[in-house]
Amino acid sequence: MYLDALSGLSQSSSAATDRQGIADNFDTFLQLLTTQLRNQNPLDPLDTNEFTQQLVQFSSVEQAIKTNANLENMVKLSAASTATAAVGFIGKSIDVQTSASHYDGTSAKWTYTAASDAPSTTFTVRNAAGSVVYSETKSVNQGTGSFVWNGTTLDGSDASAGTYSLTVDARDADGKSVYGTVSTSGVVEAIDFDGDEPYLIVDGISIPMSAVKRVNI
Repeated sequence: MYLDALSGLSQSSSAATDRQGIADNFDTFLQLLTTQLRNQNPLDPLDTNEFTQQLVQFSSVEQAIKTNANLENMVKLSAASTATAAVGFIGKSIDVQTSASHYDGTSAKWTYTAASDAPSTTFTVRNAAGSVVYSETKSVNQGTGSFVWNGTTLDGSDASAGTYSLTVDARDADGKSVYGTVSTSGVVEAIDFDGDEPYLIVDGISIPMSAVKRVNI
């Protein structure tokens, strides 16, 4: 009979409910066990090994639930800490590793790195739909450089303001790729918490905190 006391353990959906379920079932288990001990047949005593195993199982499940509750609390504390850190970015200029940049009708700027001198480096600008709107090839030196696009498209017209991305294909004298990274900078305007991690809003572009390379004072 007392084995039935375990049947409710798998029905709970939260740590708090599980803990209450453990307590209720454990009380029921003890009541049933006490009743059976009082009414056991002296010639056929109750097998203590079985209910001892049940006690051990109760203890293990209760410990697991407590561990899960502690982990949940740690996750909540970590999330709160991350949110607090994200809010601290508002109003600050940051450098972020991303190919996206905002063209405001005047210019869009990116920073790139090259592992070595690259006499043949192609810069390609794409719009939000992924279509190529501008491209040029030139020689760049090893290290960090800037690429500024004035909004002129391949057909000579002016691009509309919005978000554009840059890809860089840097090749050395032997034609081998020496491209490093592309990044951009801007001021954090807001924080978006609708996701697994906070996103920083820079010029209308959502940037994950993990992409931040530098915070400028």
